[in-house]
Amino acid sequence: MVSEAVKKNYENQANTVIKALEKRNIKGYYCTDCEAAVKQAEALIPEHATVAFGGSMSVVESGTMDMLKQRKDIHLIDRSLAKTPEEIKKAYRDAFSSDVYFMSTNAITLDGELINIDGNGNRVAALIYGPDKIVMIVGMNKLVSSVEDGINRVSDIAAPANGVRLKRKTPCATTGRCQDCFSPDCMCSHTVITRRCSTPDRIHVILVGEPLGY
Repeated sequence: MVSEAVKKNYENQANTVIKALEKRNIKGYYCTDCEAAVKQAEALIPEHATVAFGGSMSVVESGTMDMLKQRKDIHLIDRSLAKTPEEIKKAYRDAFSSDVYFMSTNAITLDGELINIDGNGNRVAALIYGPDKIVMIVGMNKLVSSVEDGINRVSDIAAPANGVRLKRKTPCATTGRCQDCFSPDCMCSHTVITRRCSTPDRIHVILVGEPLGY
């Protein structure tokens, strides 16, 4: 349950972030709840679009994934339906030529910088280049003061939780904190800081006034 004071603070912080994103050539939106966020996300998908997504609990928890699977006028690249390693590889590669790519961000600063740490790199690669449009679903729990704080958030909050969820044999999945490991199951191979977008109207960040993801 989010109190009225927290809701108002979320709105104030979101306005600050949206202004910062604008300077970085990134479009920002604020939605008070998941229902409004899903409607905003749906409005960003043109008819007959090819749509893909990266691994994101925020996309799932917000209801955005359900919306995508219910849309009959789009082609959804659903990698969860892949049955072989070859099909999985094809789904990852096809995602780079999608019209719209859905993901979240591991952290976002008040100054509008996006922080993401990835294992395979497919998610951050799509963010950097490939899909025509990126749509991010971002809970306000991912807001941080600085890039350093964002990296720490990923290391000590997001990665351990994902390690447990994905049953990874990493130190953080056991201890609950980053051990700067080189485990075969390590999920922290690529760190990407997005300070601006060079292509107008490409990255869209939907801030949601509810906690989402890890």
